[in-house]
Amino acid sequence: MKFITSILLTALLGYAAPLYLPWWSFAITTFIVFIFLRQSPGKSFLAGFLGLFLLWGCNALWIDIANNHILSQKVAVILPLGGSSVLLIFLTACIGGLISGFSGLAAAYTRKK
Repeated sequence: MKFITSILLTALLGYAAPLYLPWWSFAITTFIVFIFLRQSPGKSFLAGFLGLFLLWGCNALWIDIANNHILSQKVAVILPLGGSSVLLIFLTACIGGLISGFSGLAAAYTRKK
């Protein structure tokens, strides 16, 4: 139950914080979530990763569908992705997930003292 709660809190705060603060503020909110919800380092990384991976993946997919894949296909041509908008969305979600996962991992190791 704590694992699912931490995923949901990470996603919720990861969505709300960048509305008022810089884009990277989700890492700080993830750190705070895992300071208060004590879990093992592996679970902290996985929950932080999944929370932001799903959030950024859904947001990127939503924006991509809204503009008929025009922007993502052009960016995917610039990057070595072969013009694949799906791969670009996956890469975007992975970047957000990794940042949040490492933030959760750092919080778990901070609490380990």
